[in-house]
Formats: sequence, structure tokens, C-alpha cells
Amino acid sequence: MSSTSKASRFFDLADQREYAFCQSINRAVRFRAALGYLRLTSRLGDGWFWYALILVIPLIYPVSGPGLALLMALTGLSCTLAYKLLKRWLIRERPFISFPAINCGTPPLDRYSFPSGHTLHAACFQVMLALAEPVLALAVLPFTLSVAASRVILGLHYPSDVLAGALIGGLMGYAAMALAYSDFVLLFGGAA
Repeated sequence: MSSTSKASRFFDLADQREYAFCQSINRAVRFRAALGYLRLTSRLGDGWFWYALILVIPLIYPVSGPGLALLMALTGLSCTLAYKLLKRWLIRERPFISFPAINCGTPPLDRYSFPSGHTLHAACFQVMLALAEPVLALAVLPFTLSVAASRVILGLHYPSDVLAGALIGGLMGYAAMALAYSDFVLLFGGAA
């Protein structure tokens, strides 16, 4: 039996188990204010918030910021590659596709659900910030949590997609910091 068919059987079972929760939390899209906030959060989580943050970090932290910003950009590219490969290999349909009772709150960027790329990036950058600049990480944390929640509430992901994205992204962010942060700060650090 191929790994794809094993994954498909696993996801079919998981989808059934997560459906009721997804359907109940998806009801929040009926409220205009909630839908507007979640759509905005999701749109900013497409990358726009992170791009802006990466550009601003060297201005806020002139010594460590350039190295951190470059490492975040490169790690973000690695995250994109990782989640795209996983989605193509594991092929899990999104909740609103599998269950018509779940409303799609905003158009997805791609077809498949597992793992959540938005959450993967958010968790990756959150961990990187927590290790390098904890005060900034604390300020960004509400956005990171909102991105993760928006993916489920908007009917785009199952909770397990978000948890997997957070785990993978967090590990990728931690690995990048452990392996390269000090070198990037030394090589690309600005003037004190």
C-alpha cells in the first residue's frame, strides 16, 4: 500500500472526527465583524505582515536586526518549500470542500489542507522572534494566534492542519536560530 493511500485513509478518519468542531467554530463567519477581522488576519498572514516585519526589524534593532531579517527571509522560503511539498504529497482536502455545511470564509491560496502554511510560517517566525527579540515576539503573538485560529474558523483547515503547521514551523524556526542566528548577526549585523 502506498504512503499516499495510507495518508488518505488516515485523513478520511481524522476529517470525520474533526468535522463537528470545524462546523461549530465556522459559525463565527456569520458575524460581519468577526468575518472581516478573520479575513484581514488571513490576508495579512498570506505574507504581507511578515514581509513588512522583516523589512522593519533592521530599523528597530540596528545591530542584530539585519542578520535576523535575512535569516527570517531565508527560513520563510524553506517553510514555503516544506509546506508545498507536504501538501502535494499528503493530499488532504480542505474542510469546506469535504463538508459543504462548512462555509469558506475566504478563497484559499491553494487546494490542499495539510499542513497549514499560514500557521507554519507564523509559528516559525514567532519562535525566531522569541529567541532573538522576546519583547517584539510578545507584541506579535496576538497576530500569530489570530492567524492560526482564522484558518480553522474560515473553513480552510482542520485543527490538526494548524497543529501540524505550528509544530513544523516552530521546529524550523528553532533549527534556523540554533544553527545560524549568531553567524548571521556576525556577518550581516549593522553598526552598534
